[in-house]
Amino acid sequence: MTPYLNHTFSTDDFDFVSVIDELPFWSAPFGMDLLDCVRLKAGIKVLDIGCGLGFPLIELSQRLGNSSKLFGIDPWERALERVNLKIRKLGIKNVEVIKGVAEDLPFDDSYFDLIVSNNGINNVDNIQQTFFECHRVSKSGAQFVFAVNLPETMIEFYNVFEDILKANSLFSEIEKMHAQIYSKRKPLNEVESLLKGSGFTIRKIKINEFKISCLDGTSMFNHYLIKHWFLDGWKEIVNPENLGRIFEQVENQINDIANKKGGFALTVPYVTINSVK
Repeated sequence: MTPYLNHTFSTDDFDFVSVIDELPFWSAPFGMDLLDCVRLKAGIKVLDIGCGLGFPLIELSQRLGNSSKLFGIDPWERALERVNLKIRKLGIKNVEVIKGVAEDLPFDDSYFDLIVSNNGINNVDNIQQTFFECHRVSKSGAQFVFAVNLPETMIEFYNVFEDILKANSLFSEIEKMHAQIYSKRKPLNEVESLLKGSGFTIRKIKINEFKISCLDGTSMFNHYLIKHWFLDGWKEIVNPENLGRIFEQVENQINDIANKKGGFALTVPYVTINSVK
């Protein structure tokens, strides 16, 4: 009998329930555009750079089937433990995850047919070295598809933040803010130049965006996405003695804007780059 016909599962299995609905809102838009670009072929080797909690790694593993072998790499050990739980509970046989960094990939030259990264390139320490490593481990003709959000991400917040810093004569903090944005989100033309400089040929670039709308500034600052992934970086921009005062002013100004407009929306522009070696 075909193996999948023997499949059973229990909706009372806590671990099963915990993994089947886990796809962060933040990851989904980038990943959907990325998946649309991928060429599905049998018997290929695939690498997901910065695989995090396993998307699109696990999704790709199921779309490709067991003739292909997929690897995910990430320095986040606890996230990889979560991926391994998903692999076990979903019965996936063709995925292996490795703790490591993109600048030093533990694979032979010309090993992969496909490399993907769903907003993982933003978080590496050295983008150029990462691209060189991706080129090294790619076969001739291999596809490299990645999505990154752009410097204008959440520009609505940053405009208010800069206005408040300027009103308080905190000009060095404004410089720190722009430096921080650049460290995480490079301009598209710079990413293109680095990618081409590493030996890849760009086939297609797709620019897209989505919005995160909140009732007001108070709800925005308390949203888990902001509190867990953005707030610490924003706090680093302001000296501790000014922190409470500045963020109170920012929150109040966003609340005023939201009151007039019926909410406060953060725009997240991003790009999906489809390239080949």
